[in-house]
Amino acid sequence: MRKDGMTYILALDQGTTSSRAILFDEKARVLGCAQQEFEQIFPKSGWVEHNPAQIWSTQIDCARRVLQQAGVSASEVAGIGITNQRETTVVWNRKTGEPIYNAIVWQDRRTAALCDKLRERGHAAAVADATGLVIDSYFSATKLAWVLNNVPGARAQAERGELAFGTIDTWLIWNLTKGAAHLTDASNASRTMLYNIHTHAWDDELLALFDIPRYVLPSVVDTSGFMAVSSADALGAPIPIAAAAGDQQAATFGQTCFSAGEAKNTYGTGCFMLLNTGHDAVRSHNRLLTTVGWRIAGQTHYMLEGSVFMGGAVVQWLRDGLGLIQSSAEVEALAGSVPSTDGVTLVPAFAGLGAPHWDPYARGTLVGMTRGSTKAHIARAALESIALQTVDLVQAMQRDGAKPLTELRVDGGASNNNLLMQIQADLLGVPVVRPTVTETTALGAAYLAGLAVGVYESQASLLEKWQVDARFEPTMNMDERGALLDRWHRAIERSKGWADA
Repeated sequence: MRKDGMTYILALDQGTTSSRAILFDEKARVLGCAQQEFEQIFPKSGWVEHNPAQIWSTQIDCARRVLQQAGVSASEVAGIGITNQRETTVVWNRKTGEPIYNAIVWQDRRTAALCDKLRERGHAAAVADATGLVIDSYFSATKLAWVLNNVPGARAQAERGELAFGTIDTWLIWNLTKGAAHLTDASNASRTMLYNIHTHAWDDELLALFDIPRYVLPSVVDTSGFMAVSSADALGAPIPIAAAAGDQQAATFGQTCFSAGEAKNTYGTGCFMLLNTGHDAVRSHNRLLTTVGWRIAGQTHYMLEGSVFMGGAVVQWLRDGLGLIQSSAEVEALAGSVPSTDGVTLVPAFAGLGAPHWDPYARGTLVGMTRGSTKAHIARAALESIALQTVDLVQAMQRDGAKPLTELRVDGGASNNNLLMQIQADLLGVPVVRPTVTETTALGAAYLAGLAVGVYESQASLLEKWQVDARFEPTMNMDERGALLDRWHRAIERSKGWADA
């Protein structure tokens, strides 16, 4: 229970390109935010890594800075809520706390060939039945197996119980508690390809399939509830760690999509659309994922999810890879300077294609250019590619029996791009609704933690806090929409299998 005067919730939002900390009060108002980018490591083509020590140092520094900025002491914070980039895999020595290898990021494709072999051997159905996932290098299991098989001495250490595995939530909790707690929540566990979402336990058959010793795995706890207490050294006083959730599940909670049939789309590094299916784990027949949304008081809410690997990262590529813009904010004006792409289509398969295609060998493709094509056309095609990938997800969900969308709630950094949101509404043919707080990932973590420690009364009370900032109505006619989608799907086919050719 909350003590008098402890009315603050600290959300730690550890993302793919940056770490952030946001402080919320009892009315869910933002009192301060601190953010730091960290290094992206690309050792080989298709490989993506992070330095785990850098993840921890940037995250704890942000937490300390936001408390200092707000003039709030750690003793006034009722709870910590953690949300994190999912699937990214860290393995460390239990005694020293030192990682034995860099974090292998969710975007990493080094285990694509292993996944091919597992599918060829007929394991896809069993994996999907237990986990709700497709066999893909996106998830943690093959990343963990790669570390154990490729880092000298790792497997022997793991067999002796000397190593710990975790997704980023687990890594942060370990460091916050100085190694006292080796935990993950059900939402993150459901992204490892090792967790049975029906029995709510690590699956023995999957551990055998991927050759993973049980000793390395964390305990799985509820998404919202008392988990552990941070050490006094971390932030100046011990604070209850009261929630952990994968970033997309946290964003869904932050959008207050508490009921079956409600959906949101987050425009971050990737794009992630989640549809709440209630207490039913709906099996997709259109290559979407069935995943745990959250588990509270032992009750699980499930989601259908479509994952797009390259969302806002496409704009980063325009900035850093091509140098077409100096800052990401410039893309809206550049893309808006032309009325259309004039036939230019970009498929941003830089890390393969996610749902519903699941092709790790697809590669980025830019087609339809003429001598008249300009950087403005490419910029507009980049924004269209983000929206078009989302349309593919919506159509797959509807083929799985989901009711037609009446509106799409959006969040994430790129949702502040008004042109992108208008393009999205036009291509979906339904209104796109942006809330006043678009950083719903951190907000969801704060809600989950605040409910656990009594800062927020109930889920019903949180519904009242959700407010509309902007609503984008579709204006494109059906013929134009159909032609654009047809051109997009032809370009998609040209991108597939490229790295395997």
